[in-house]
Amino acid sequence: MTLLPETISDALGIGGVAGTFFGGLVGAALVGSFILINTAIAGPWLKRKIMASFWEKIGPNHIGPFGSLIMVADAVRLISKELVVPEGVDRPAWDLAPMVIASSALLGFAVIPMGSILGINVQLADPEVGLAFVFATASIASVGLVMAGYASNNKFSFLGGLRAVAQNLAYEIPLILTGISVVIFAGSLQMSEIVAAQSQTLVSLGPVDVPAWFGILNPFALGLFLIANLAEVGRNPFDIPEAPTEIVAGYQTEYSSVYFVLLYLGEFIHIFLGGAIVATVFLGGPAGPVLPGIVWFLIKIWAVFLFTQWCRSSLPRIRVDQLIGIGWKGLLLASFANLIVTAAIVGVLAV
Repeated sequence: MTLLPETISDALGIGGVAGTFFGGLVGAALVGSFILINTAIAGPWLKRKIMASFWEKIGPNHIGPFGSLIMVADAVRLISKELVVPEGVDRPAWDLAPMVIASSALLGFAVIPMGSILGINVQLADPEVGLAFVFATASIASVGLVMAGYASNNKFSFLGGLRAVAQNLAYEIPLILTGISVVIFAGSLQMSEIVAAQSQTLVSLGPVDVPAWFGILNPFALGLFLIANLAEVGRNPFDIPEAPTEIVAGYQTEYSSVYFVLLYLGEFIHIFLGGAIVATVFLGGPAGPVLPGIVWFLIKIWAVFLFTQWCRSSLPRIRVDQLIGIGWKGLLLASFANLIVTAAIVGVLAV
């Protein structure tokens, strides 16, 4: 059984177009709530605890057990603040930008297979172009960044938006090319087929079977993807669009209250979407021993989240010219080399 609109409509006893519509709403609400709960835990609380651990500090510890209720305190504090609208902003674009950034990442989760829970496979849709759909929806966030930067009528915000465009152009191409190497392995863009292609055993080492995950078959591609993904989600050393020490907060400078919450939420949802893509295309998706699939899926995306926070805590920000140089002169060439390596590996495995 799969969490598709048709399946939910059958369970609700509603047929036809209305059943599909309501089934889609229920499924989207369940998956969206699942992602938002993870984001709420990661953003205000766990990020601070992880970074405090790296820096040998304590982090939140007063509000609730281990400071966990800081999530509630932050939500109340930010939402209760006044929404200040600066003079001269382009109001329609300024209002829409936070919504575009947050919703684009949520949309990408529609095609991600998250494993099963209580016998139900959690995946809203499984189109034949699933991987292309994920990359397309994730890149919509760049439009939101440009809208926020341009519409804010602030030079620092405008610079942040321009930096976001330059960064996206420099790193989106290596990211997609590395994803194409996975398509060469799997022979399909469909997310369920990519996961199924990794379900075989690569080699048996006594009682342990090494799975044929693409990250194991080609760790070079996994490393490239993780680096490009850091730039995609704007984590150190690639947090150039925000760069607080240079341009205040970039595209976020003029946002407050609920709009700032949406921007902050969108940033962390994108980190989890990046983790979900890494887990799906390189780490076997929800595959794993003993534990339910959805638990393994969570472990893998949280591992990617921990990696991004490690980078944020440990790596210095690079200059914008260095960022562009690394993207166009380094990662782009490496991603083309990776396609050749992938073709060679596929050829060897086919013999």
